[in-house]
Amino acid sequence: MGSTYLSVLTLFSLALAGIVASHSDIEGKLLFLESDLYPGKKMSGLQKLSNIQPFRTIGWSPIEKATQQSGNVVEKESYSLDEICGGPPAIGEDKFCATSSESMKEFAISKLGAKIKSYSGYFAKNQDQYVVEEVRKIADKGVMCHRMNFEKVVFYCHQVNASTTYMVPLLASDGSKVNALAACYHDTRGMNPNLLDEVLKVKPGTIPVCHFVGNKAVAWLPIPVASESDDRPCAI
Repeated sequence: MGSTYLSVLTLFSLALAGIVASHSDIEGKLLFLESDLYPGKKMSGLQKLSNIQPFRTIGWSPIEKATQQSGNVVEKESYSLDEICGGPPAIGEDKFCATSSESMKEFAISKLGAKIKSYSGYFAKNQDQYVVEEVRKIADKGVMCHRMNFEKVVFYCHQVNASTTYMVPLLASDGSKVNALAACYHDTRGMNPNLLDEVLKVKPGTIPVCHFVGNKAVAWLPIPVASESDDRPCAI
């Protein structure tokens, strides 16, 4: 199936070389409910996952702040780097800001143990419409690392209590396929209440919320995970 996973070292190398550009037109509409993960479900707007997602779209930012500028780069971020990395974690979250592939892996190992595997998504920039083919549960815990929208290469890594990761084969409108990873959080007490209301019309701590792992993000999962070739769908 047409999925591609970049190594963590490759992802950092591309970012440091300036190949991973910052994009600022992404809205916080990439979150969805776990109940929306089922075969036949249509998903739209996923081409945005080929770019960097501003911190607000991740959902773990309880206080709204005004858009800021940093130097000559307009960063469409609601938070400064110091506020993202220096502030306390949200309820139910352990966080760490990684500036190297080594520090990212060390944080993942501290949470999951030494036997881990990294994944990154592959969403095409020109594909907007997808249909869910299957949903397979592959892990009950994981560490997610999101590339931040700053000139400095920083990944916001966090582990959230009571999370589940699914492998979700998606069929694009042009017939191509992507093996996407969906991270679903059952403990959402620490999520941004304004964002959840705006996007999903739900309140923190009430219902599981999910997001796909984008091209500029890394998911660390414990080994062994459920077989990626296992063709048994998962009923949620």
